[in-house]
Amino acid sequence: MSTITGKTALVGLLGQPVNHSLSPVMHNAAYKEMGLDWCYLAIPCDKSDLNKVITALRLVDCKGLNITIPHKQEVLKTCNKLTTIASDTKAVNTLIPEKNNQWIGANTDVEGFLTPLKNHNLKNKSVIVIGCGGSARAVIMGLNSLKIKKVTIIGRNENSLNNFVTSMKNLSSKNHISIQGINNNKINITPYVEEADLIINTTPIGMNGKITEQENIPLGNEIWNSLSSQTILYDLIYTPRPTQWLQLGKQKNCFTIDGLDMLVEQGALSIKLWSGFDNVPTKIMKSSAEKHLMV
Repeated sequence: MSTITGKTALVGLLGQPVNHSLSPVMHNAAYKEMGLDWCYLAIPCDKSDLNKVITALRLVDCKGLNITIPHKQEVLKTCNKLTTIASDTKAVNTLIPEKNNQWIGANTDVEGFLTPLKNHNLKNKSVIVIGCGGSARAVIMGLNSLKIKKVTIIGRNENSLNNFVTSMKNLSSKNHISIQGINNNKINITPYVEEADLIINTTPIGMNGKITEQENIPLGNEIWNSLSSQTILYDLIYTPRPTQWLQLGKQKNCFTIDGLDMLVEQGALSIKLWSGFDNVPTKIMKSSAEKHLMV
């Protein structure tokens, strides 16, 4: 990163927790390459402070914000306008400065999610999505463009799951995708795991900071004994790299994808939206993140 001066502009990430985030490393590497006098910081923010913090950052002319867990849906309330994708997914991961100290809410997760799947033919395939939060919404939006046959959403909270499934069915109706919700506390999900062509973890389970091995693997360890070697495992988490879940998948000879490519691509699109520049150095962003992970 270049020397911070009185002219350096602020950009950042809001979430809780954010101390694990690679975004500052890769964003600041991109800004240096692009000649942008910006500094990207990870800013921890509790839900109760979200509106105050976002308002204050706009007042000090922050050039842009990324939003992560657990604020992607709550932040909708602070936006003056929404892009079409953000409105459809009802989740925002990028805030763009608007006139009169307002913010425009955008979602770059959808495009970021799709990039690592571009070489896989998933037409008429069956997919499991673990979790029903903001990231899961972006994932299903992306799956809509891949002509998936069936999506099974697995969650623990009955009300949240039912509401999520209903909204996703409405959103996906024109694409003729079969969407169902399964409460893993009530129903045996082994048959669904056995038939799945792609399984995506959208929850924070497995992220650095968990204590036991069981807590580090979505849905617990035992369920994955039925995993087929033909199944693709996609974990949106990128720290640690690989997660214990993806390590388990590799033991089963599955093709595995972690969240780093998605992080880089959604971050690059955020930079385009903030700066207006199309040439964002994604290779430098990824290599800087990889180097940091090796430290």
